Amino acid sequence: MDNEAVVEPGIRIQTAVRAQAAPEAERQAIVIREANFFYGDKQVLFDIGMDIGENRVTALIGPSGCGKSTLLRCLNRMNDLIEGARLAGRVDVKGRDIYAPGIDVIEVRRRIGMVFQKSNPFPKSIYDNVVYGLRIAGERSRPRLDEAAEASLQRAALWDEVKERLHESALSLSGGQQQRLCIARAIAVEPEILLMDEPSSALDPLAAVKIEELIYSLKDRYTIVIVTHNLQQAARVSDKTAFFWLGRLVEYGATPQMFTNPRQKLTEDYITGRFG
Repeated sequence: MDNEAVVEPGIRIQTAVRAQAAPEAERQAIVIREANFFYGDKQVLFDIGMDIGENRVTALIGPSGCGKSTLLRCLNRMNDLIEGARLAGRVDVKGRDIYAPGIDVIEVRRRIGMVFQKSNPFPKSIYDNVVYGLRIAGERSRPRLDEAAEASLQRAALWDEVKERLHESALSLSGGQQQRLCIARAIAVEPEILLMDEPSSALDPLAAVKIEELIYSLKDRYTIVIVTHNLQQAARVSDKTAFFWLGRLVEYGATPQMFTNPRQKLTEDYITGRFG
C-alpha cells in the first residue's frame, strides 16, 4: 500500500511504494532501501526505496531542487566529497552495500561511472583523455591502451570522427563530441553502471539526439541512470521513470505507464506541465 506524506501544509501526496516490486525475471543492479540524505541538519531525501533493473535505462525526473541529482550522486558516493553530507539507509550495487564499513570508495567509483551536465574533458589529447582512468589504475601496456581507446570511442559513437585526430587536444572538439568523449572516458575502465546528470542539457538539439541514441545503444552493456529535466527525453530513452518532488519519490514505474496513465495526480500535473 502507498504511504501518505504531508509535504506542505494542506498538501498530501501518496509516496511510491517502498522497495518497488520487480518481475522475477528482471535482475536488479541497484537496490535502495529507506534512504534519507542530509546536508548537515537539512534533510533533502526522505525514505527513498527503489529497485533499478540491470541493463535498463532509468530516468529520474522532477522540478529543480527535488533531490534527483542528490540521489544520483549517492549511487557512487560522490556526495562523500561534501562536508557534512551523510546518508542514512542502504544502497546495494550488485548485491553489495556500498556504504558498508571498509568499502573501497575508489573501487565503487570505478564500477559506477559518471557523466556530468557540462562536458569536462581534460586539457590533454583525445587519446590521453580516454585512457586516463586505465593509466591511473596502473595499465602500462600500449597495445592494451590502444585497444581500449578504440573500443571505448567506438561504443561512444565517436571513433569515426576522431580516429585521425587522436593526438589533438580534446578541447578542439565540439560540445557534443566532448560529451561523447567524456562518456568514452567513463566506459574505458569497464564500469558496470553509468550515471548521467543532465548529459545533453548544454548541447544543441542535433548533438542531444546523438547522446540519446548513444544512451539507447549502451544499455545492452551497462545499467544507466539518467537525471533529466527534458520529459520528452525521458520518454524516449528510458525503460522506467521515477518522479521526485520535495525530496520524496512520488511515483516509479514503467515509462509508458508513467507518461500515459500515471497513478498519482501530482505526477500527472508535472508531466502535463501544470507546474515544474
